[in-house]
Amino acid sequence: MAKVCTRPETGTLYLDFFFRGVRCREQTALPDTVVNRKTVQAFLNRIQKEIAQGMFDYAATFPNSARLARFAGTATAQSVIGAAVPAPMMISAVSVSTPSCADFSVTWRAEMAPQWRRLHRQGVDDIFKKHLLPTFGERTLSEITKADVLTFRAGLAQRKGRGGMPMSPSRINKIMCILRQHLNEAADRFGFTPAFRGIKPLKMRRPEVQPFSMEEVERIRTAIRADFRAYVTVRFFTGMRTGEINGLKWKYVDLEHGLILVRETFTDGEAEENAKTEQSIRDIPMLPMVREALEEQKKVRHQDSEYVFANANGAPIDAHNFANRVWYPLLRYLELEKRRPYQTRHTTATLMLASGENPEWIAKLMGHANTQMLFTVYSRFVPNLTREDGRAITGFINSRNPPPVPASHSELTQKQIETMDADALRQALKAALLAQKTPPKENSHGIA
Repeated sequence: MAKVCTRPETGTLYLDFFFRGVRCREQTALPDTVVNRKTVQAFLNRIQKEIAQGMFDYAATFPNSARLARFAGTATAQSVIGAAVPAPMMISAVSVSTPSCADFSVTWRAEMAPQWRRLHRQGVDDIFKKHLLPTFGERTLSEITKADVLTFRAGLAQRKGRGGMPMSPSRINKIMCILRQHLNEAADRFGFTPAFRGIKPLKMRRPEVQPFSMEEVERIRTAIRADFRAYVTVRFFTGMRTGEINGLKWKYVDLEHGLILVRETFTDGEAEENAKTEQSIRDIPMLPMVREALEEQKKVRHQDSEYVFANANGAPIDAHNFANRVWYPLLRYLELEKRRPYQTRHTTATLMLASGENPEWIAKLMGHANTQMLFTVYSRFVPNLTREDGRAITGFINSRNPPPVPASHSELTQKQIETMDADALRQALKAALLAQKTPPKENSHGIA
């Protein structure tokens, strides 16, 4: 539906209409007054009439529009707009030029900064510096096309990421997501067609999850250095993220009520009050081994540090130092497969699922918004831990339809044995063993 709208940042009027299935928004230089709105509405009504008659000439009506290439040669007859609309109106209806990608990126990032966490802001700045500005920095926003975006993505796929390997689909999607947000906001603000229309993210593999078994957990807790035993115990049985446990302060440890309050994180040498997501701000109930570990840690705590797990200087544990100097050497010593310390979090989820804990409770403890993560990532490890898949439904079916048990094991044939289920076969074997142990009853003649 065609309408006349007001640009909030400038207070000027613009036209919003559809032509050949494409939404078009063309800016005017007229301020939003009653008279100007009536004039622009009359102009828009005339455009709508010409579109209906197949006589609308986009180039003649909006000669400086960014959409001219798309609608080149669309008029079937000479447009009458030029004759019907006064010259001042035609001049004022010309679309304003858009800024360059580099100039608008400064404005956009400044506007979005208050709602972004520190690490995300740094990541966005890094993406613009390394990838977006070298390619699109000097380009006018309205000139960036869908083909340009696809070419850029194809180029990313050819670049090398960490370790000299091709850039992962996850990393490419993250870069493209920032570009999408940037261009979509510009398109909405300056009234041009978004270049990202119809472009879908690359498909990604499910994240690798390699949790430890309970036996491996106990081996690690037993063999690790004494000053890190409480640290890994809390990691294994709370599911806390690396930044959450490294940034844990004593004021957030409530031993009286048995709770760990996740309120801050510590990453890249800086503490941050906001957690990763809204759901990440949570209270974690202490399991007995966690309470015991924290009570022991309190006895040997650094007297001048507010952090639960601190180094000799009282600063939080450095994630890289712990991984390279303690964690990986320990795994090599125990001859365990190399896994990141973050796998302790995955271990928490799989052990709790295997023990039969309520999935919603586990999701809340882990800081997930819902149980979807549990069922899509962790649940495939549960069968390897319980070895009882299908036992519940099998028991239910057998209770309703008990399998027939042969009267005597001597009557069993090979065919009967092959058709018997596991429960019936076990009962038959028990009957056979019982028959072997029980002496036969004598008849009245003393003959068995």
